[in-house]
Amino acid sequence: MAGQTSSLAVSDLPRSRKAAMVVQLLLREGGDLPLSQLPEAAQARLTRELGALNIIDKATLNSVAKEFARELSDVALTAPGSFEAALKSLDGRISASTVARLREEAAAQAGSDPWNLVLDLTPEEMLPITEAESPEICAILLSKLPTPKAATLLGLMPGDRARYIAFAMSRTTNIKADAIVRIGAGLASNYCGASLPAFTDSAESRIGAILNSTPATTRDQVLEGLLSQDATFGEGVRKAIFTFADIPARLAMPDVPKVLRDIDQADLVRALASATETGGELAASATHLLENMSTRMADNLREEMDEVGKVKPSDGENAQTAVVTAIRAAADAGTINLVVADEED
Repeated sequence: MAGQTSSLAVSDLPRSRKAAMVVQLLLREGGDLPLSQLPEAAQARLTRELGALNIIDKATLNSVAKEFARELSDVALTAPGSFEAALKSLDGRISASTVARLREEAAAQAGSDPWNLVLDLTPEEMLPITEAESPEICAILLSKLPTPKAATLLGLMPGDRARYIAFAMSRTTNIKADAIVRIGAGLASNYCGASLPAFTDSAESRIGAILNSTPATTRDQVLEGLLSQDATFGEGVRKAIFTFADIPARLAMPDVPKVLRDIDQADLVRALASATETGGELAASATHLLENMSTRMADNLREEMDEVGKVKPSDGENAQTAVVTAIRAAADAGTINLVVADEED
């Protein structure tokens, strides 16, 4: 009979014909197959193969189904299938900076066609492009997409926006190829990169780190100005500042010996001597350091403090800044953890 497939010829059937048989069987049984996720060329080939099918005898269908089941049982792992799918599968498991670097590498590997990254986006991910870009740019995007994906994207847009973009396609006929490449590069840069902030630290932390290393007079004047202009921001900066006077509250007792070995002996002696002479909070910080180191080291430092005598205010402040810098460096390196004040404080 014409069109009938003989069971004797199953081994000679192309894989695409066998795939069509399996798809037809699954569809007949009510299976919901996401065929739209296949590449457009694969969808077209599958449709042609389905159209070529006629009568299939039971033995042939059983043989093809068993072969399909056998191959399916041998599959131990399925991979994401594309770069974008791989990134989505790792969402939340790799850092944003790594995502950004990988996207840059992918863009470089894509060579002269930056559209590869753009076309990998899902219609939902492309929707912001259609909202922010001109109708002409969006019309070019639609023209670059496979027809089913373009239809899905158009269906996600509000009616008026979809009409504007559809009409704009009439104005894209004479656009030159190099302009298309530049448009793709712009879209890839703006919509396919990781959403990374320009700075990893808050503004309060950044200005606080700068003020940590400025003279006390300048620091106090700047902080007073910030508090008067924006009390919330100024208070955030105040909490981010870490000075010699903050040592008792921020540097835990067990961590004192860990930071002392990174401080120049001469700076430590001048810092302790000037702080002790000044009194108040600075003297309390000097006491905190001396009382939480070995007795032998503390006695040696006290002797050197006596020998150094009166320290010039500027020298004392520079030495205290050196001590604070060493403590902050140890915290940044993870050697110690500075105590964080409660929000209520």
